[in-house]
Amino acid sequence: MFIAMNRFKIVKGKESEFENVWKNRDTHLANVPGFKSFNLIKGEAKDDYTLYASHSIWNSKEDFWSWTKSEAFRLAHKNAGQHKDLYISPPNFEGFEKVI
Repeated sequence: MFIAMNRFKIVKGKESEFENVWKNRDTHLANVPGFKSFNLIKGEAKDDYTLYASHSIWNSKEDFWSWTKSEAFRLAHKNAGQHKDLYISPPNFEGFEKVI
């Protein structure tokens, strides 16, 4: 099992707009080999941002990296640059392999 996470620092006051972007986007994940599940999770609010993370579970690290090179990935991310005003900084990727 592989868990892929991107952490996002979202401008205070833009949380609802950020959540709506994710609620209304087509992820193109339904038929991707190795994909298991996805969650958008909300973390702690700081003085100037609110922390979020996208959290996806895959059968393997190889399945995840194959997806990042696929047409489904390109389609899912084609409008990502339209919402730059929501972010304090670019997302921070973290990948984890299951140990136990």
